[in-house]
Amino acid sequence: MLVAVLTYVGYGVLTLFGYLRDFMRQWKIEKCQNATEREEQKDFVPLYQDFENFYNRNLYMRIRDSWNRPICSVPGAKVDMMERVSHDYNWTFTYTGRVIKDIINMGSYNYLGFAQNAGTCQEAAAKVLSQYGAGVCSTRQEMGNLDKHEELEKLVARFLGVESAMAYGMGFATNSMNIPALVGKGCLILSDELNHASLVLGARLSGATIRIFKHNNMQSLEKLLKDAIVHGQPRTRRPWKKILILVEGIYSMEGSIVRLPEVIALKKKYKSYLYLDEAHSIGALGPNGRGVVDYFGLSPEDVDVMMGTFTKSFGAAGGYIGGKKELIDYLRTHSHSAVYATSMSPPVVEQIITSMKCIMGEDGTSVGKARVQQLAENTRYFRRRLKEMGFIIYGNEDSPVVPLMLYMPAKIGAFGREMLKRNIGVVVVGFPATPIIESRARFCLSAAHTKEMLDTALKEINEVGDLLQLKYSRHRLVPLLDRPFDETTYEETED
Repeated sequence: MLVAVLTYVGYGVLTLFGYLRDFMRQWKIEKCQNATEREEQKDFVPLYQDFENFYNRNLYMRIRDSWNRPICSVPGAKVDMMERVSHDYNWTFTYTGRVIKDIINMGSYNYLGFAQNAGTCQEAAAKVLSQYGAGVCSTRQEMGNLDKHEELEKLVARFLGVESAMAYGMGFATNSMNIPALVGKGCLILSDELNHASLVLGARLSGATIRIFKHNNMQSLEKLLKDAIVHGQPRTRRPWKKILILVEGIYSMEGSIVRLPEVIALKKKYKSYLYLDEAHSIGALGPNGRGVVDYFGLSPEDVDVMMGTFTKSFGAAGGYIGGKKELIDYLRTHSHSAVYATSMSPPVVEQIITSMKCIMGEDGTSVGKARVQQLAENTRYFRRRLKEMGFIIYGNEDSPVVPLMLYMPAKIGAFGREMLKRNIGVVVVGFPATPIIESRARFCLSAAHTKEMLDTALKEINEVGDLLQLKYSRHRLVPLLDRPFDETTYEETED
């Protein structure tokens, strides 16, 4: 409660100083005029709403250096970053020409470590590049349907355990352009309140009625389903044409895993459809790396639309939708992503094929399975150590997305800068991407992280946590001392 109050006070102080500085700029008292509208722009319609403009100028610009940092290497477990400085309070940046080497990358979605410039994936992609070239320059329906695309889709269907699958060139568009093809006016979408922007955009573009249920709250979802069945459409009271439930496998800002068995039970009970976005969970969850369905040991047939991306666990680009053959055949002719978008680049397709076969063990090795297991071990180890230190972290114990709560606005930029000083690259997130009092740092674990890397990162996080007073938790995990030490055995104690 105290932290929440202090966070609101922090934003209040920043807002107060922002208005004070605007007043001083207006009367030319403030020396720095970078946040002032230029004379030649004053006759044009403002690009931003008043508060958005105020927020960008007076709050976001203070910590703008925490984002868009340019790296100049493979985005693997370690990266090289171009050093930059700002002489006008983060309005512009100048590159110094120096490269910061070997920064431990704790922010990329490289869950299985396939983002690399050496190895079988790189060799296979290079070979396909020399054979097919880099681009296709046509849509799938015209002259852009390669044998590699067909091979990929058959492989994805086999990997997911579904009848058919279709691949798309962009993960975001896989959601935003396919949901409008599946539902429309007279349909109802029930969407988790923390769904990704691509799902939100797709739902809005569809023209369907949208109702929001509380995050991972099955009581809230069931209440909406009951109301939809009982009352039907507004005014006419006719039954809804379709009811579509939208959920994610792993929620990328929370680190939580969907309660899929319960969602499927409700979906069956109320005869609705289920759309599952596995962008972050495919490859990263389950004993076989086949996502949240594999994690819970469920049948893929219970999920009507299985969506995922190739941009994370597979180290490539694009997305897919899997399901029944009738569904995929329908999308091939009705989806804007399928009809109008240029086909996927052949080297990217080969990267996906090679990495997916590695995960499935079809390359004749156990490398893929070892990576899935290593990611799970890294995830549990990293989460446990952060709890021991006294940090508040969100999400499921098996989720490789680990949000560490910062809360106060001043600590967003401070944490990112202090970690970079110690050669650790992290992602910090604040309002409006999160609720105003829930600013956080988000770590993403990878199978490519060694224990030494994680220990180094944890040591620096511990130091910065003490420096910025981030250890808000009253509960810490400590090893049980009445029996031989076991890394997996811990109890919760209160300070």
